[in-house]
Amino acid sequence: MKKFLVLSVLCSLIACSSSSATKEDKPEEQQPKNVYRNPVIDYSLPDPSVIEGDDGYYYLYATEDIRNLPIHRSKNLVDWEYVGTAFTDRTRPDFEPNGGLWAPDINKIGDKYVLYYSMSVWGGELTCGIGCATADKPEGPFTDHGKMFRSNEINVQNSIDPFYIEDGGKKYLFWGSFRGIYAIELSDDGLSLKDGATPQQVAGTAYEGTYIHKKDGHYYFFASIGSCCEGLKSTYTTVVGRSDNLFGPYVDKNGGSMMDNKHEVLIQKSNSFVGTGHNSEIVTDNAGNDWFFYHAVSTKKPEGRVLMLDKISWEDGWPTVEGSVASTEAEKPKF
Repeated sequence: MKKFLVLSVLCSLIACSSSSATKEDKPEEQQPKNVYRNPVIDYSLPDPSVIEGDDGYYYLYATEDIRNLPIHRSKNLVDWEYVGTAFTDRTRPDFEPNGGLWAPDINKIGDKYVLYYSMSVWGGELTCGIGCATADKPEGPFTDHGKMFRSNEINVQNSIDPFYIEDGGKKYLFWGSFRGIYAIELSDDGLSLKDGATPQQVAGTAYEGTYIHKKDGHYYFFASIGSCCEGLKSTYTTVVGRSDNLFGPYVDKNGGSMMDNKHEVLIQKSNSFVGTGHNSEIVTDNAGNDWFFYHAVSTKKPEGRVLMLDKISWEDGWPTVEGSVASTEAEKPKF
């Protein structure tokens, strides 16, 4: 009888052990193939700018390494691979001694890829400035053309965060950070200011990270408000205004002017992500859906400003993001 009891206990222990091992070894439920999770790149890549190359890849540029500007590429906006940097220690701009490279803006002008960049030391609001570089391919190598202007040369304090746009056959640069957003006309090649051009203010002192998108006869002014870089205390929020003219006035739904710091909130903090701002250009997938990138701080892993992707819908002539917060997972873009 004792022998039977011992055997029974041993068999029970073995069965329990076997059952436990089976449960622990069971693979996690796989993510559906048509779903992605944010962040799409889980390391610091703030201030994203994106462009479609002639080779079928989308190329994304960001601040991350303030020395040389990292470049990634993807065919579906979700799965990214690191390509390299726009500059090397030997080729990087140097018009601001000890300055970092911030907030790149990538464009195709003629047959060249033109990269606008900010160069500044932290807090250097009078000496910071904007420069540009060109390349034959989106992955580079980029040749620096140097400084376009400094804050103290153009009388716009904190001259960073460039954004390029063509409209009506002319080329313009928008820029600024919490000291007003300004615009100026560029030369035909986009590499310098047009002779005699002067800055024109288009938005108030609450904004930085400008991006303007034209759709259905309207101009949509995307920008960021709040603090970008305080970890979980960051208050960065993406906002938008609308105008019938490139130079404004940009207004909210009630007619309040962005010159008076009035706007609509597009995407703000949630339990999962805070500091949601500095969005990229809008990319349209094969199904006609619009997408944009931005950076945020994860509340689960608050190191760095990670790369986020979300779909923009259009309701009554205004852009919206579901719930006005970052998604944790969503259906992938269709390519």
